[in-house]
Amino acid sequence: MIEDKKKKKNFASFNKKQAFKQLNLTDLMPWKIEAQPIQASDFFQKRLERLQRFDLEGYEESKKLLIDAICEEALEGCEKLKIWKGAALETDVTSGNVDYLIAERKRYLEAPFLCIVEAKKDDFEQGLAQCLVEMQACQIQNRKIGKEIDVFGIVTNGDGWRFYKLTPENTAYETLLYGIAHLDEVLGLVHYVFQLCQQNLD
Repeated sequence: MIEDKKKKKNFASFNKKQAFKQLNLTDLMPWKIEAQPIQASDFFQKRLERLQRFDLEGYEESKKLLIDAICEEALEGCEKLKIWKGAALETDVTSGNVDYLIAERKRYLEAPFLCIVEAKKDDFEQGLAQCLVEMQACQIQNRKIGKEIDVFGIVTNGDGWRFYKLTPENTAYETLLYGIAHLDEVLGLVHYVFQLCQQNLD
């Protein structure tokens, strides 16, 4: 059993080429999301003001404060979902801890796994590599319980947000990069993806 564990490749160790080969992909399809912008609540605006007392630029952990706040705001109205931070995820060949894993709202974590959010300081290429193999791991676990559903992914450094979708047919989609200079648009996009996740529970 210990030997099997050693053979598993950690999500964080994949580069882009390795990730594409792992999923048997040669390219990503463009994904244009038609989502309505969402006005930030007063609570969220106040929280953003308070977060300015933290360093939100220097370190990955700092950026997660901003990502936490945006995910928390965008989760409003998606009562069936829960975000698990640092959750362990594995398959027969890959393993690791996911920055944010979205699943059904329960006291314990189990499949179906719906969406992962990968927080990267500024390395979107490495974020993409990790996101792809983590999405594949979610898909493998979902199949074990008979769930053939789209799995979603988000790569962000807090300021920039890019969205991904992996279908059961193994087609992967990617959006353009969206920035929080247009905060209402980003909140709308994250909320839209969370809504798709919630629909996949039914």
